Amino acid sequence: MVGSARQYHITTFGCQMNKADSERMSGILDTMGLTWTDDPYAADVVLYNTCTIRDNAEQKVYSYLGRQAKRKHEKPDLTLIVAGCVAQQEGAALLRRVPELDLVMGPQHANRLQDLLEQVLDGNQVVATEAVEIMEDITKPRRDSDVTAWVNVIYGCNERCTYCVVPGVRGVEQSRTPEAIRAEMADLGRQGFKEVTLLGQNIDAYGRDLPGSTAEGRHQHTFTDLLYAVHDVPGIERIRFATSHPRYFTERLIRACAELPKVCEHFHIPFQSGDNDVLKAMARGYTHEKYRRIIETIRRYMPDAAISADAIVGFPGETEEQFQHTLDLVNDIAFDQLNTAAYSPRPGTPAALWENQLPEAVKAERLQRLNHLVAQKAAERSLRYQGRIEEVLVEAINPKDPTQVMGRTRGNRLTFFPGDFATLKGELVQVNITEVRPFSLTGEPLQALVAAG
Repeated sequence: MVGSARQYHITTFGCQMNKADSERMSGILDTMGLTWTDDPYAADVVLYNTCTIRDNAEQKVYSYLGRQAKRKHEKPDLTLIVAGCVAQQEGAALLRRVPELDLVMGPQHANRLQDLLEQVLDGNQVVATEAVEIMEDITKPRRDSDVTAWVNVIYGCNERCTYCVVPGVRGVEQSRTPEAIRAEMADLGRQGFKEVTLLGQNIDAYGRDLPGSTAEGRHQHTFTDLLYAVHDVPGIERIRFATSHPRYFTERLIRACAELPKVCEHFHIPFQSGDNDVLKAMARGYTHEKYRRIIETIRRYMPDAAISADAIVGFPGETEEQFQHTLDLVNDIAFDQLNTAAYSPRPGTPAALWENQLPEAVKAERLQRLNHLVAQKAAERSLRYQGRIEEVLVEAINPKDPTQVMGRTRGNRLTFFPGDFATLKGELVQVNITEVRPFSLTGEPLQALVAAG
């Protein structure tokens, strides 16, 4: 078996699902007796957990792999692994491109890392990309934080957005049972974690594949039901969730978020485009009017809720007028945060084959205009925090100022304030906000103000 002196390093690209997978794989490697190193060039086992959503992430993986492949010529016992969505999409083609690789594994195989590594140690080059039934996970993730944690509730995605490779690489939707999710959260609560983010590529689809419906004919396993089932887990003070799809975002879910005290008033609902024809070409299944109604409903129940989203500019065929509709939506809704990207064609997706691709210069120029508006709107939204008292969960030391700690408000705004991390870690602190910036805040803890007074 693997010697205890061996060190591993994992580099993670892409989404929160990938971060959660990396934490699980870290947990497995820890259990196998390896130790973590921050330096990928000192590690004996190097794992790249990859993302295919953006082209530059994929290119980065290949450049890192090139350097590690050279290292392997000098250090033959180096184990090189590519996991995640590039692995799923490229499969054996990756081995042809980088023959030094030992293991190529799709995201559904994260739980099988030990088993697959043992095959590698027996001298095999392994490709694991076939579809599998998800196994209930018994390994303990090595969390990047010991205050906040991710919990997967549904794997895969049944949507068929024309720009996206996720359904092809992460497989069909498979929901975990409410009992398994609650048990994992209870375990986290016992370990001292204070906040859990429930994760799914399309979290509102949770439960559709689980058997059972109520006497009234309503399915008993919706995501809303799950929130009611887990919201009172002891020790867990805050619950967040991502990612939502506008097609399935119901008023019942919004009402549950308003009613349940632990569920944070923060919603991440990608809209991708503000133009109905572009949304149709993307196969998103909703209109900008429906999206606006969802946000209106959220703000009716929770006027102060923070809204974040994802948007794509430069989708094939997008006209200047259609792009203007995206700007109009961003201007009208005023998001607290918006992840933006210029469209990049992904292999194996319908939109990649269309002839009406836009020039890179047009995409870059639109992205710049959108980002400028996003920052302006975020700055305006931040103003509402000035002079307010916000509850902040302390997660870490401010890397730029060790006299300060940092954490997030319920609305997910990063907040810095003076304090001693050793005493405040994992605490919910009332903070008087004294300084606002577009994407973060600074304040004074109320206890300190009382002490000073």
